[in-house]
Amino acid sequence: MSEEYITRLTVNDKEIILVGTAHISKQSVEQVREVIEHEQPDSVCVELDDQRYHSIMKGNSWKDMDIFKVIKEKKSTLLLMNLIVSSFQRRMAKQFGIKPGQEMIQGIESAKDVGAKLVLADRNIQITFARIWHGVGFWGRAKLLSQLVYSIFSNDEISEQELEKMKSKDMLNSMLTEFTETFPRLKAPLIDERDQYLAQKIKQAPGEKVVAVLGAAHVPGIKKEINNEHDLKELTKRPPKSIVPKVIAWMIPIVILSLIATPFSRILK
Repeated sequence: MSEEYITRLTVNDKEIILVGTAHISKQSVEQVREVIEHEQPDSVCVELDDQRYHSIMKGNSWKDMDIFKVIKEKKSTLLLMNLIVSSFQRRMAKQFGIKPGQEMIQGIESAKDVGAKLVLADRNIQITFARIWHGVGFWGRAKLLSQLVYSIFSNDEISEQELEKMKSKDMLNSMLTEFTETFPRLKAPLIDERDQYLAQKIKQAPGEKVVAVLGAAHVPGIKKEINNEHDLKELTKRPPKSIVPKVIAWMIPIVILSLIATPFSRILK
């Protein structure tokens, strides 16, 4: 078994094995399987929250959602992210024959195969997004929203240079690469805070041996934060409410209805 991209740590007598993956690499999928089968851990942590776990396991079931029920239940941000994920995966599959996120699915399946406890170790995506909105200001939000909506409709090809950059990033950050370059303040809620959250969840995972499957970009931050204590309640606090999320909530069904009513609907197939 190759030790490349594997980091071994000991925290409070707990053996922690970080598998730094490239979210668009077939080799990463195989390495995840090999590590979990070889190590036989008590727990397997994956870089997913509950909502993304259900999304990745159920595919495009979000298409069957009642749009206005989604808004009423204040899940419009989740629907927006699902649209972005679907568009991103479609572009990757069409251009490179790669489906991002397969290494997470492998981690889930391998955990089940060896009888390990599955731990969804990432922060709720809606909280991460809420903290991102809060950090970029009003005009930043307007620009970010317009770029997000554009990304859903976009058929632009991904360059080889962009592909190489994605290999060192996590799934969520890969999709938001261009936005983090435009908005440097996104790094704190998108990367730094999630490093802290992931580190705390990983070391709290049950058992004496834990394998964590996560994007390679998170490994340095988790190594730095793993011996520190982090308040998960503080990291999951929602920022003060503003009118912007309401505006966003009502723009989403307009986007979806436009997708259904125009030739753009083919991007969701």
